[in-house]
Amino acid sequence: MRVGAVLSAFPSLPLAEFLALVRDAEARGYDTAFVGETASGDGITLMTLIASHTQRIGVASGVIPIQTRSPIILGMSATTLAHVAPGRVALGLGVSSRIIVEQWHGTPFHTGLGQMREVVRIVRMTTAGERVNFEGKHYRLKNFKSAAPLPPSPPKIFLAALGPEMLELAGEVADGVVLNWIPPEAVAASIEHLKAGARRAGRTLEGFEIAGFIRTTVTDDRDAVRTGLARDITGYAIVDVYASFFRSVGYGDEMAAINAKWKAGDRAGAVREVSPRVLDGLGMIGDEAYCRARLKAYADAGMTLPTILPFVPDGVDRFASLRRTLGAFP
Repeated sequence: MRVGAVLSAFPSLPLAEFLALVRDAEARGYDTAFVGETASGDGITLMTLIASHTQRIGVASGVIPIQTRSPIILGMSATTLAHVAPGRVALGLGVSSRIIVEQWHGTPFHTGLGQMREVVRIVRMTTAGERVNFEGKHYRLKNFKSAAPLPPSPPKIFLAALGPEMLELAGEVADGVVLNWIPPEAVAASIEHLKAGARRAGRTLEGFEIAGFIRTTVTDDRDAVRTGLARDITGYAIVDVYASFFRSVGYGDEMAAINAKWKAGDRAGAVREVSPRVLDGLGMIGDEAYCRARLKAYADAGMTLPTILPFVPDGVDRFASLRRTLGAFP
């Protein structure tokens, strides 16, 4: 079973400790190191840092918002990384939120699907060394051509997807998908949408990467960590797109209860509405044997790259918790 890991703890960890985690993940046989991009760090910088301190492990963004960089910059960044780490790079792209795009970055927020299609096309043209002349709804570009030599192998493109339309677009135009907050029982339905998109493009999912982030803590104090995970889930459950997804995978009653309490101003009550079945479905919290068995359930459901996203509870040594969780796999 191939296993990925999200390694975005820098800069909350000192650089030396972060690089120690990176090297240990490669030595343990992790297939791919994913990095996110939030207010805590720049994804491209983190990818470069990991790529330049490793030899084998894949390096992927998980994920970079398409609205905060131009498609040309995304393509040039991916090309540069493909020279730093030949054959190891995947550019994971996603549609961000209105708060991040409009309030943090001051750029227009669109619904995403059409913009994502255009971005993927332009990035492909850029990384292939083509002259980019493009007339779309979101981008109108003239006469750009990268002066960089082509990398030994082109970077892959993964799309972050929850709903049916983005899943089908991923199956149609991308090299892989990044699933998130998904129970293993719902993976098969997502794969059917990927297949539908692939058929539209006249291809199959042969060689297509199906990654998925799984919040994971290997611990002896299961209940304390689950309380922290419930707070994390609540933060997503009050966002419309995630609430809709959680309802689609069978958590409709919980979503109604969480949002009712939240809108009434009862934040603590909203967290208490995160039921044990939601916690069990969306996280892996427990000893090593439990977590490994749960990870296998994701692989058996069709994920080609189940990916550990270490969940570090409050009040514990961050480095020690990360080392224990990552040390349990693959």
